[in-house]
Amino acid sequence: MTLITVDPERCTKDGHCVAECPPQIIALTDEIPFVMPEMEVYCIDCGHCVAVCPAEALTLRTLAPAECLPLNKASLLSEEQAEHFLRSRRSIRNYKDKPVERETLQKLFDLARHAPTGSNKQPVQWLVIEDAGDVQKIADMVIDWMKDVIQKDPAAAAEMKFDRIVAAQAGGVDRICRKAPHLAIAFADTAYSNPQTDCAIALTYLELFLPALGLGGCWGGYVNYAAKHWPPLQQFLNLPENTECYGVMMIGYPRYRYHRMPLRREAPVVWR
Repeated sequence: MTLITVDPERCTKDGHCVAECPPQIIALTDEIPFVMPEMEVYCIDCGHCVAVCPAEALTLRTLAPAECLPLNKASLLSEEQAEHFLRSRRSIRNYKDKPVERETLQKLFDLARHAPTGSNKQPVQWLVIEDAGDVQKIADMVIDWMKDVIQKDPAAAAEMKFDRIVAAQAGGVDRICRKAPHLAIAFADTAYSNPQTDCAIALTYLELFLPALGLGGCWGGYVNYAAKHWPPLQQFLNLPENTECYGVMMIGYPRYRYHRMPLRREAPVVWR
């Protein structure tokens, strides 16, 4: 099967697929769009050509128009709605003592897989810590790492204020995982060109979708740092060989509801 097939009865030769193809491998003749066989290797399987065709005339070898969800203009956010949605985002650091159903958690990853990745490589993989007891074990291991840093590199520990975090944990206040019932850990093969960015974007998609499911989240920076440096935690996570943790998200039902959207500093913008 060739890379693309075009229905000549439907094709209007408008050139949209040619213009929108990221690697620019689609050409348009007097007949219909086509891809030279030697150029097929450059396809990144993004589906732009299928999605942009208003006539549903083009089918990619891996994707047909009927397999794509239609774009519902009525569901698009207005400028005001989009601003309100993004500004209302809050990091949630207090959670109800209530687990999230796996079916609900799965919706998060089904959405996050649509996050953009470099050259559409889609390298992001997920480790979900479902058991709250395991989340606490991870928090304890992060504290062990902090204690080790305090002993071996006091200056770095002081800059990160590890002493206060360790003291808080000893007093029953979890500042590592915030007693969240679940953790979502994004990891990827280190061979990819920019896995950290790909994972960060996927985690951002996931976080922005949380409120729609009645959930909240917070980036688990301390867990992410420790996962890169503390062997006991690395052994516990047991990520596949040649992969690395690139981001962690706490997930749970928020204990409190926010009523206002705080202001932020003016954006420093340089215009050229």
